[in-house]
Amino acid sequence: MPSKSRKRGNNEGTIYKRPDGKWCAQITIGRSENGKIKRQSFYGKTRQEVADKLSKAQNGLRTGTLVEPNKLNLGKWLDTWLLEYKRNNIKPSTFERYESIIRNNLKPNLGSIPLKDLQPEHIQRTYNIMLKGDNKGSKALTPATIHRIHNVLHSALEQALRNNLITRNVSSVVVLPREIKKEAISLSIEDQKKFLLALDGERLRCAFVIEMASGVRLGELLALRWANVSLDKNTISIKESIRRTKNFDDSIETNTSLMFSTPKTRAGVRVIPLPPSAIEELREHRTRQNEEKIANKIIYEDNDLVFCSELGRAIDPRHFTKIFYRIRKKAGLNHFNFHILRHTYATRLIENKEGMKVVQELLGHSDVALTINTYCHVMPNVKKSAARKINFLFKNKLKPKIKNSK
Repeated sequence: MPSKSRKRGNNEGTIYKRPDGKWCAQITIGRSENGKIKRQSFYGKTRQEVADKLSKAQNGLRTGTLVEPNKLNLGKWLDTWLLEYKRNNIKPSTFERYESIIRNNLKPNLGSIPLKDLQPEHIQRTYNIMLKGDNKGSKALTPATIHRIHNVLHSALEQALRNNLITRNVSSVVVLPREIKKEAISLSIEDQKKFLLALDGERLRCAFVIEMASGVRLGELLALRWANVSLDKNTISIKESIRRTKNFDDSIETNTSLMFSTPKTRAGVRVIPLPPSAIEELREHRTRQNEEKIANKIIYEDNDLVFCSELGRAIDPRHFTKIFYRIRKKAGLNHFNFHILRHTYATRLIENKEGMKVVQELLGHSDVALTINTYCHVMPNVKKSAARKINFLFKNKLKPKIKNSK
């Protein structure tokens, strides 16, 4: 027999323990057209767990935001999940990415399906169409993009499962397309020298030199502050990143703004040693920057940024990328993006016999496996060198005598 529920007032709900040991909470949410009382139930392992769920439901009932499970479609739930469960727990850039996936990929294809009626085949069919593109002009998406879409959907459905809105997460049985790992392309030594020569006369020459001497991400490069540069120890410390992010706050007039944030993972916070030539570039760059401060002292904004505009303001990564494209063209090099400079840095380290664990830490990868998988294509020469190192074991070895058979 279930334990007796504690007496509660009207619309306060009921909490009781079931025979199987689980706790249940119920709240009256209204009446149907024929006058029958409608209730919503919540389940959990502890009384406190269901009490918390009941409290949220009561608040939703008071504010008019509580939605009956049979009236809740996937689109509405995705919005609720993003705004109520994720917004305060993820970085603005991640929130922007999730919002874009929900708005552009999930809601147009699956949003109208009632949450409780969502089936694996609905999701599978959608992913298959995304992979090939449709006849309405939608371009085919890469397997990697579909994986990112799936991660958002799966996480949202996991929360719905915890909230007892669904009985299982149907996305768990969907078959995802196999991701094809792309080799990390890097510049040859000859092309790297061409790019360096093309930097002559460039105001932000030092930024590109530091990039090729450290392999930092673009946002990390443009967020670097002098407080995190040690010219005596020949190091820079990566503690921030900058990117242009969409604004979701109605009180802000602009659609986007430049935002500083900490690295995504603990590994992203790191100290990177620089070669002496790069440190000399930084010294010369600081001298020129101080001259700009004096020339524009009335309107100069000192944000302590190493790489900034003539007036001290942060540089938009998109604007910096345009400068990069112009220099690349000046160098007479084929099309490649800024990120290849990061790959080039890693490749040079590996070619010079640097260990993968060191490369991982310098790049700020969270796992050495990611580093190995990304740069395994540059390993053959390193492997050959390793084989040659043990060649001495087999030198001067007497060849076995072969007896002639008579």
